[in-house]
Amino acid sequence: MAAEAAVKPWWRDTIETIIWAFVLAMIIRAFIVQAFWIPSGSMIPTLEIGDRVLVAKFWNWFAAPSRGSIYVFRYPVDKERDFVKRVIALPGDTVNISNGIVYINGDPLDEPYVKNHDTFTFRRSHVFPEIPFTIPEGKYLMLGDNRPNSQDGRFWGFVSDEDLRGPVFFRYWPLNRVGIPE
Repeated sequence: MAAEAAVKPWWRDTIETIIWAFVLAMIIRAFIVQAFWIPSGSMIPTLEIGDRVLVAKFWNWFAAPSRGSIYVFRYPVDKERDFVKRVIALPGDTVNISNGIVYINGDPLDEPYVKNHDTFTFRRSHVFPEIPFTIPEGKYLMLGDNRPNSQDGRFWGFVSDEDLRGPVFFRYWPLNRVGIPE
């Protein structure tokens, strides 16, 4: 006599499917990929207000951030908020900004992504007591592409490794701007 397989009721199968889908979505969001909405114009023209992007949260397990990449990170002043900016300086780099030009290790940084320039010059402050300054180990200087309209590392300092969410690797909205932001 062959044992008959028990058939689950449809409602139980549906509930199990929903639970597994939810668990899988939470794992993906926590460790692999997360969607973010761009709320400000600090990255114009690269990212515009209302753009929606995907961030590779796992990327930092395999590679350190590189200069010029766009990252989402926890805002150092309020860790409950996420910001998106471009990595400008890496640990060990010596940095200065004079008349809107960023100098890394004494050389001007080529920034073709900055379309809106300003005339910002670093001055000694409680955030930067020495000018030029060296980026500490495990820290990064992050700046917005829309310099005159960006609340960025020039004003609040560095972003630490543990606050990096991951690099922006794809813009999925709006449809006419879908692609890899550069």
